Amino acid sequence: MDKEKVVIFDTTLRDGEQAAGAGLNWDEKLEIARQLESLGVDVIEAGFPASSPGNLRSVQEIAQEVRTPIIAALARCIPSDVDTAWEAVKNASQPRIHVFISSSDIHMQHALRKSADEVLEQAVDNVKRAKKYVEDVEFSPMDATRTDPEFLYRLLEAAIDAGATTVNIPDTVGYAIPEEFGEYIQSIRENVPNIDKAVISVHCHNDLGLASANTLSAIQAGARQAEVCINGIGERAGNASLEEVVMALLTRQDFLNIDINIDATQIYPASRLVSEYTGFPVQPNKAVVGSNAFRHESGIHQAGIINAPITFEIMDPHAVGVPDRILPLGRQSGRHALESRLSELGYEVGDEELGALYTAFKDLADKKSSITSKDLEALMGDERRGSIQGIYRIDQIQVSAGSPSLPTATVRIIDPEDQIHVDSAIGTGPIDAVYQVISKVVGIPNTLVEYRVEAITEGLDALGEVVLRIEHDGVNFTGRGSDTDIIVASAKAYVHALNRTLTAKQQESYPAVN
Repeated sequence: MDKEKVVIFDTTLRDGEQAAGAGLNWDEKLEIARQLESLGVDVIEAGFPASSPGNLRSVQEIAQEVRTPIIAALARCIPSDVDTAWEAVKNASQPRIHVFISSSDIHMQHALRKSADEVLEQAVDNVKRAKKYVEDVEFSPMDATRTDPEFLYRLLEAAIDAGATTVNIPDTVGYAIPEEFGEYIQSIRENVPNIDKAVISVHCHNDLGLASANTLSAIQAGARQAEVCINGIGERAGNASLEEVVMALLTRQDFLNIDINIDATQIYPASRLVSEYTGFPVQPNKAVVGSNAFRHESGIHQAGIINAPITFEIMDPHAVGVPDRILPLGRQSGRHALESRLSELGYEVGDEELGALYTAFKDLADKKSSITSKDLEALMGDERRGSIQGIYRIDQIQVSAGSPSLPTATVRIIDPEDQIHVDSAIGTGPIDAVYQVISKVVGIPNTLVEYRVEAITEGLDALGEVVLRIEHDGVNFTGRGSDTDIIVASAKAYVHALNRTLTAKQQESYPAVN
């Protein structure tokens, strides 16, 4: 039997960004979009253009620069939203407008305050409006899994008649159970007369930890588009995880008999890139991309892996782009070896960037006896964060602490105009003292809402990474920094968060709330 294709629709840049504290700037979104293109996703939902001028601009840039996938823009069933979505994607090689409206009694009563007939009319009008701009129109009845089935059938039929080419069934609040959801998709196929004229899509949330399972159940029942996010990020508990759904489809082709376009070797680089830019760590036991996903502690398991990996691994770690853990590089390693290993990790660097990275690498090699892939990933992130033009940069830090002296920090900072600022401050501890100095120089009022330290590798010479969040004007911004000195790492992370705050203000790209 011939395999049917499932469309992989990635919404990391839209629903993924709605995760609290996951705001991304233009450059970060564009880089993620390019990685999604390398990954081979069929559709990139690039954003919600009507939510802010910055969001409109970022979708426009992605539509212009990323040419292989369909580029979709989200819009409420409101004429101005639809018009703005078109402005965002009109230069895409394959544009799509994705319109949505609430359909459950709960939402219609408490959120929309509209009747079912009013919702149906509004949906039809705006699908038709989108159809005037693009051939490819997707329609979503929000909270579909808590919608009266008879009304849902009627709404979907009307949307398809109005021109929708894809109809999405969102489990908006993660309410569904896999068997139930599969039956629901089957009932739609049986009760919507014109369903053969549209692709059935599913968009599952993870509130009960069932998003990936629900997605697979829907595919078994005939859904042919899966809406997913890298690392499963998204609103509340997140969305169906791209890596879980994709690898289930690839690993169990014997059972599911489904074809997809994905280059699985790009999964791990995509996972690390999204984690880097959102500040959300990948949990160690996360399927496919977690640090423990291919680690074996039991002696029986270890023996089995040595003799035949297939005994305890259902997928090859290299097949999803997971690199070898130990990086055989050190003080004597040259530029070519560094460039080669970076390429294995999924990083393509130019000569200028390689030069800066090599200098930083040699500095790190002087501090550490051995360097791992994780060290190199952290180094790459630090260098790219610090090489952006128009930002504040840490130049030097000097700290004095310990009883009975007062914790004091002196920091030398270079501003966006390359002016040097040197200042000192006293704090409750050395890190607080450093933060006090940086705050005086940068001048962005904020509150530190989260601070954590992680050892990237093992041993006394481990590279430490600091991840923090600050709040400014009610919006959270993430910062990351790594160094063998945790005070320096903390300073880098704080400056990174402040730079992201400045960038968001300049780009008017505060995360949308919807």
